[in-house]
Amino acid sequence: MNTGLLKARQTKYIAYVVIYVLVVLTALVIANFLSNRYNKSYDATANKRYSLSDQTAKIVKGLKQDATITYFDQSTSFDRARDLLTEYKDLSPKVKVDYVDPDKKPEEAKAAGIKNYGTAVVQIGDRKEEAKGMTEEGITGAFIRVLKNTTRTVCFIGGSGEHQIDDSDRSGYSQLKEALGQDNYQAKTIDLLQKAEIPSDCTIAVVAGPTHDYQQPQVDALKKYVEDGGRTLVMLDPPLKIGRSEVSDNDALTALLASWGVIPEKDLILDLNPIGQLLGVGPQVALVRTYGSQPIVNELKGTATGFPLARSLEIKNGDRTSVQKLFDSSDTSLATTNLSANAVNPSDPKNKKGPLTLAAAGTYNTGKQDSQGRFVVIGSSSWAANSFFKFNGNADLALNAIDWLGSDEDLISIRPKEREDRRITMTSSQLAWVRGTSQFLLPLLVIVAGVSVWWKRR
Repeated sequence: MNTGLLKARQTKYIAYVVIYVLVVLTALVIANFLSNRYNKSYDATANKRYSLSDQTAKIVKGLKQDATITYFDQSTSFDRARDLLTEYKDLSPKVKVDYVDPDKKPEEAKAAGIKNYGTAVVQIGDRKEEAKGMTEEGITGAFIRVLKNTTRTVCFIGGSGEHQIDDSDRSGYSQLKEALGQDNYQAKTIDLLQKAEIPSDCTIAVVAGPTHDYQQPQVDALKKYVEDGGRTLVMLDPPLKIGRSEVSDNDALTALLASWGVIPEKDLILDLNPIGQLLGVGPQVALVRTYGSQPIVNELKGTATGFPLARSLEIKNGDRTSVQKLFDSSDTSLATTNLSANAVNPSDPKNKKGPLTLAAAGTYNTGKQDSQGRFVVIGSSSWAANSFFKFNGNADLALNAIDWLGSDEDLISIRPKEREDRRITMTSSQLAWVRGTSQFLLPLLVIVAGVSVWWKRR
């Protein structure tokens, strides 16, 4: 009787085990099938460093034709690019990813002009472009170049003390030039003093913080360019009269901007918000955290930007112009008209209280069909220099402004983010406490708990 009961129990337990094993195997098979069919992931990092940017998603999801990303590398190294390329594939069913080993298929590598391992080529229809790096910036840049398939040139006006696009120092614009290249723009410098005419191949003309006065022929060339349907970005610093690096008033240029409805004030904005100290900047940097409703800044909401040595603007619509405010300085800011003093009294009743307009965008009605002039005016130029270009959203703002001026609103978004340095810095005493806790205290607690359980059961 006992033997039969024991066998019955054993049979029942074996049946349970078999059922459990079958359930687990079935669940694993279903999970594996779903994971292969629906590749979903969640990025829990603070700045979404493992997610593709809004700009990339906008471009890839908007594809009208099938696209192929071909990755050329040794077979054993395919995995180092697989995660990134799979993200592109998951964005749209129109994206296909191929992996080619140049050693096994040299004819394909030669036909694509591949010289190095670890190279990706984006092809849409008959057009193809090689990525400038195996990063999101590089691959998305290749998509942009294939889709646009045109040469767009940003012309930086020089000759009057402006920032230089080939200067890699703190005040240079070399990082902006590099970023423009990734968005399929060519950047070059033009001199209106030699020939007072903006070349016809200039998609956009940029005035990058001149320290000397523009002569009337230069201003007239800029006026004719925009009022004939051209596009321009004007960054004009306050006319400071401190030390040997004085900034001229540039009355002729400011008069032109005023005729378009943007009046640059002769003042200096100071931001007294203590948050600036937490970000490592002083009161001479105007911080912006709220933006207007305009394509250039719509995607910047929730992102801070900083503007060193900025001036305020007054805006109004004109007979042929329509002007929109892009953003203001903070409520804690003020503007002083004392531009020759080394120190400013925040309590001076002559100071203007914030918020104060820092940037504006406008359109000029040329009277011609499908021909509209566009301009963006910002009361600072150092925000786009190498020392500040990567400050929070500054790079996004610069590229968004260029995209809007070039009528590339579909490219306006937040660009791929750089990896954050999230290392924890500890003192020697804190490090000793962490080491002692992990190596001694936690193991000791586990041992004590185990001995306690054993003692109770004993």
